[in-house]
Amino acid sequence: MNYGMILHMLGWICYFEAVFMMLPVLVALIYRESAGYAYLGVMALCAVIGFLATRRKVRNRKIYGRDGLVIVALGWIVLSIFGALPFVISGDIPSFVDALFETISGFTTTGSSILSNVEALSHANLFWRSFTHWIGGMGVLVFILAILPMTGGAGMHIMRAESPGPSVSKLVPKIRTTAMILYGIYLFMTVVQIFLMLLAGTPLFDAITLSFGSAGTGGFAVKNDGLASYTNLQQAIVTVAMILFGINFNVYYLLFRKKWKQAFTCTEMLVYLGIIAASVLAITVSVRPMFPSLYQAFHHTAFQVGSIITTTGYSTVDFNAWPPMARTILVLIMFVGACAGSTGGGIKVSRLVILLKGVYKEILMACHPRSVKKVQMDGHALSHEVVRSVNSFVVIYAVIFVVSLLVITLDGKDLVTNFTAVAATINNIGPGLNVVGPTGNFGSFSALSKLVLMFDMLAGRLELLPMLVLFVPSTWRK
Repeated sequence: MNYGMILHMLGWICYFEAVFMMLPVLVALIYRESAGYAYLGVMALCAVIGFLATRRKVRNRKIYGRDGLVIVALGWIVLSIFGALPFVISGDIPSFVDALFETISGFTTTGSSILSNVEALSHANLFWRSFTHWIGGMGVLVFILAILPMTGGAGMHIMRAESPGPSVSKLVPKIRTTAMILYGIYLFMTVVQIFLMLLAGTPLFDAITLSFGSAGTGGFAVKNDGLASYTNLQQAIVTVAMILFGINFNVYYLLFRKKWKQAFTCTEMLVYLGIIAASVLAITVSVRPMFPSLYQAFHHTAFQVGSIITTTGYSTVDFNAWPPMARTILVLIMFVGACAGSTGGGIKVSRLVILLKGVYKEILMACHPRSVKKVQMDGHALSHEVVRSVNSFVVIYAVIFVVSLLVITLDGKDLVTNFTAVAATINNIGPGLNVVGPTGNFGSFSALSKLVLMFDMLAGRLELLPMLVLFVPSTWRK
């Protein structure tokens, strides 16, 4: 364990958080809000801690596998703790546990909230909530890798620990260049959405914050009714944006390199779009009597399906009031999630495809015991390590889900509320059903339940292992 390098990286995380907070300070200046002083104070604190943590030269700059996991896990915890302080200091969210819940929900792009009146927050705090989605969408450590040069394969260990999906590959030989390409694509798509939202007549503040939420597939809205009061065109832009940000960013890189065949024949993307199309069709038929026209039923269904499967969590209607079939499909696609290598959460489409292919292989081998079969994806045989990691992920996921569900039942809420609360947080979605539905919030849970759900949000965003290694004693041995 390279403690010096871990402390060094945590120092840089504090530095970057101080820089990130310059934007809400600017927003506070524009709207003449006192909340800006809270951000200035936390900026100074982060800068001092960052200076103290990075001033000492680190002799051994190598980062090993477990170091990368620890840096990512502790980095997101540190980021969230300092990110929560402005909410508390400004008085908008007086309880530190509630402020931490809101901030972790923001950085992990979950979108679950403890707030009953979002519009009561200052513009600076509203902006910070949405901006945490954008920061967490691609990953703050990936951003740091794009800025700081890393040696000895250190960057790959960090990127592998932070990036969503069963495997991480470099787009180009250098990790720093890969990180820059990913953030370049991410920034370009975000700017395009902001521009389209402005063309559709969206106020500038709303266009920026909603685009941050769509890009990071987060879901914090700036109005109490979510996106219900926006026009159909504005909602449609967000629908398309959410679905696009749920696609593996490698596909966009292939398109940029004009490798059309590889991009458009990506198995995971085709399955992802197929699930969306099938879900939209089935739910539209189910909810048609609830809307004045077939178009309205299709429009709101497409929005909610895109929002749930990409784990964004925006809402235009109260889908908690939809028929059982429609709600069941929405709950099922909560677990499916978006593509690996996107900003979305969930189990990921690629993992489900690999699991199903693995089951099919076992059936074939039962029929033909002497045959040799390999699980393949896009024409390439997957290594045993990838298949094993997918199987392990699902087992660990199930254990965390069950334990979390058992703990929060102590609050005495109904099964649907508890089940979908855990599903919404571990899959980084945001709203669930019943008490935690699109018109409700997580504020009524106890402090213990909120801590469990915070852990679920972090574990879900970081693909489980980085959070779990913190509890393994051998992790901390030199």
